[in-house]
Amino acid sequence: MKQQALEQLRISVLTVSDTRTLDDDGSGKLLAERIVQAGHVLAARALVRDDRYQIRAQVSQWIAEPDVHAVLITGGTGVTRRDVTVEAIVPLLDKQIEGFGELFRWLSFQDIGTSTVQSRALGGTANGTLIFCLPGSTGACRLAWDEILVQQFNAANQPCNFAGLLPRML
Repeated sequence: MKQQALEQLRISVLTVSDTRTLDDDGSGKLLAERIVQAGHVLAARALVRDDRYQIRAQVSQWIAEPDVHAVLITGGTGVTRRDVTVEAIVPLLDKQIEGFGELFRWLSFQDIGTSTVQSRALGGTANGTLIFCLPGSTGACRLAWDEILVQQFNAANQPCNFAGLLPRML
């Protein structure tokens, strides 16, 4: 039996920051707006400090919910001491999607040159949920959404897309 691709995804957005609030979080706001504009549902939006356990707790809650298909995390993907998003998320992953980080950095190189090597953008799956860790800048979130995620979350994108794979991951 062939399973149908999901036409409308439920996507949660997490901002990781010690300095932003939900009111002045341009990156989380941009992602939330893009999700709705693409015809998907913003399942939840939250902000936590750069703390691996707070990050892990929030994402664990969302991946335990069967109606959350994807989690987008913005912030904490750099190389400083406080950048712990990747360390928080990797232990939760069942599989990594290496191509996401590779493609993101390739696209980013066209905008910011070799500074892109400082990004640890990451994609993976956990409990049948897609997870993508993005840099905290609004430009990086725009690039990731507009050039990669919007197409992969679209069931009509060919030759394949994550919307088509999700039913087989659940």
